[in-house]
Amino acid sequence: MPTVVMRHKVGDFDTWMTGHSDRVEIFSQFGTSFQTFQDTDDPNSIVLVAEVTDMAKMQEVLGDPEVMQKVAIEKHTVILPVVVSMPVAV
Repeated sequence: MPTVVMRHKVGDFDTWMTGHSDRVEIFSQFGTSFQTFQDTDDPNSIVLVAEVTDMAKMQEVLGDPEVMQKVAIEKHTVILPVVVSMPVAV
């Protein structure tokens, strides 16, 4: 199960935080858990660290315009791009 890191900015942190239950519902479709981080020098810069069980489903869900446009961008003030980082084998 890979750990995936997602970074993005939001227009308003308080608005974004009210959408936590939406993120729980969305992330539960492809993972077991996620953690939320906020940059100490920029309160509108967010990092999510997710334990992903189904990478194909993650790509499908996060590629869905309904999820990204209606929920993330319009409702939660997410500012694109969302940068996704994958683990590197060392």
